[in-house]
Amino acid sequence: MTPLLHDRRRTLVAGSLAVTAALTLAGCGSSDPAADSSSDSPAKTRTVSTANGDVDVPASPKRVVVLDSGELDSAITLGVRPVGATHSASEDAFPSYLPASETKDITPVGEIANASLESVAALKPDLILTSKVRDGERYEELSKIAPTVMTEATGSAWKENFQVHAEALGKQAEAKKVLATYDTQVAKVTEALGGKEKAAATDVNFVRFVEGAEIRIYGKQNYIGSILADIGTGRPAITDKAKDGFSYDVSPEKIDLADADVIFTSTYGDPGKAGTTKTMNSGLWKGLKAAKNDKVFKVDDRLWIAGIGYTAAGKILEEFETSMTK
Repeated sequence: MTPLLHDRRRTLVAGSLAVTAALTLAGCGSSDPAADSSSDSPAKTRTVSTANGDVDVPASPKRVVVLDSGELDSAITLGVRPVGATHSASEDAFPSYLPASETKDITPVGEIANASLESVAALKPDLILTSKVRDGERYEELSKIAPTVMTEATGSAWKENFQVHAEALGKQAEAKKVLATYDTQVAKVTEALGGKEKAAATDVNFVRFVEGAEIRIYGKQNYIGSILADIGTGRPAITDKAKDGFSYDVSPEKIDLADADVIFTSTYGDPGKAGTTKTMNSGLWKGLKAAKNDKVFKVDDRLWIAGIGYTAAGKILEEFETSMTK
């Protein structure tokens, strides 16, 4: 989930003539064998169930374009290096938590929810991965470029989305290993907290400072909420008031509602403009139980909030265990 794009859908901004020209280029011959199919026999395909119905995809896609951070994480996690990917609106680079060796050759194709169709088509993809919440309004245009696999949404559905991505990429066997590794790591973290009972007795909150918006106390129906649920930590009662389970938004004057045994915080945008610095220096914040007990931990927003995948989750679990066992 790219910050501040959670509830936003951008409309198509590229001119139809430019897109048509790009599509024409995509259909031209290529010296790249990975982009060409054999003239002697039809390309082998598989059918994947998506948010837009069944979609036929190449049996072994070679040129994949991903249009959101979760899809990028899924591809890298499964050993697939996309030829193109979008980036967040706040940064031009791909997430630093992903191995630089795996992202250095990926071509940027624009911002999340506003990818350049010309740039996508120029890469001659044989598969596109995204979601309806990001690109639902452009499904027809994307499908003309390459088979497009969309999930319904992002965030809390990340595990289900990963399975769709794995099926589209033909990496189901690899996906099973990823899930097993995650489950093992979760069990290790829970044990490090003293077991299930002690984990459940420790209330953990996640507070996100957002430039241009109110402070978000994250609920249970989101990416980080699902990871905390897997670990088995307690969650403060305020999380039950989160709108649609996602977040309960407050002003700095009501930050005392975020009180918990442990608080993790991140910032989207400039800390000054997002109110991070002012709020965390206030008397209300310093009066929080977590602040008094030195149990407030600042973390990377692009990892803990926008990663939305298993590689991100593995790193989050590592940081969580380190913080909680200090």
